[in-house]
Amino acid sequence: MTEYIYDLENWPNFTWDYGKLIIPLGEARNRQGKLIGKMSALGFSMEEEAVLKTASVEIVKSFEIENEKLNENEVYSSIAKNLGMDKPGLIPSSRRVDGIVEMTLDAVKNYKEPLAKERLFEWHKSLFSENQNRLKVIGNWSPNQMYVISGRPEKEVIEYTAPSPEKVPHEMDQFLEWINSDEPLDPVLKAGIAHLWFLIIHPFEDGNGRIARTMTDMLLARADDTPQRFYSMSAQIQKERKEYYKMIQKTQTGTLDITDWLVWFLGTVEKAIDMSENTIGNVLQKTDFWKKHSETNFNDRQVKVIKLLLGDFDEKLTTSKWAKITKTSQDTALRDIKDLIQKGVLEQEEEGGRSTSYRLSDLK
Repeated sequence: MTEYIYDLENWPNFTWDYGKLIIPLGEARNRQGKLIGKMSALGFSMEEEAVLKTASVEIVKSFEIENEKLNENEVYSSIAKNLGMDKPGLIPSSRRVDGIVEMTLDAVKNYKEPLAKERLFEWHKSLFSENQNRLKVIGNWSPNQMYVISGRPEKEVIEYTAPSPEKVPHEMDQFLEWINSDEPLDPVLKAGIAHLWFLIIHPFEDGNGRIARTMTDMLLARADDTPQRFYSMSAQIQKERKEYYKMIQKTQTGTLDITDWLVWFLGTVEKAIDMSENTIGNVLQKTDFWKKHSETNFNDRQVKVIKLLLGDFDEKLTTSKWAKITKTSQDTALRDIKDLIQKGVLEQEEEGGRSTSYRLSDLK
């Protein structure tokens, strides 16, 4: 029978080797400070856009880790409306997405507030506001034994067995007391420990991973001492999803020395901050483009396609793609494209013939 970390005599007294953490912790803290400084110099509108984009990515990628797809535009719209931001082109959002956004924003906007079980229960209710999974228990600890299972239904493998349900209330009381304590521990390390500890207890019937990542965002907001989030841990974790689960599983069956997990976590913080440079670059790119073309006349179809090209549009833009995106004819699409070429906004890619495609002139 597998012995888990919570079975060990001194549980939950985690230990770690500070000597191995000094350099990665210093790097993470240094990058956090530089990023916040850089964002504060951008100006309100660009900072606002970066926060919106980061929060959207954080939510979408956290769900992707669980193999669930959310509509990023819907999430973006819900965040903007929740924060009272007047943004063009916002679309309606579902009750479920609104609930998920409320949970995420409560974590970061109210990062200084204590984390009580009642708050976690509200997060769980928000996460399953439409009871998509038909859970038996929403907004309370699971009364059943929790397992982490992999594989197809006919070939399921139990990867992890959580503490028995009768132990969960006490385990969570200890955990929350520690979270809210003022012990002299670097808040980034605290975020890493909390993430792991919560997943070990695994108190809910579903949603444990998403709530763990939301809690991590809250604790990193404490570390940054700002509710403005400019980097997404979930986006980086999603990129390293296999390693993420491997590290958790290894630690759950290891000793109380969690140095390896903390080194991995700190490295993920660094990479998440590095990745945020792309988000910031994209925001600056958009701002510079619209400033440069503030006097240029565009029709609604052109504005729609330009916004796509300034976003995450990874395909080749052809006349047929334009027609499909704007729901217009090929002739109208070609006229729109030629008009933008004359205005110096678009240019033709090097390939010609039937594969003729176009790109924004400012984004070579």
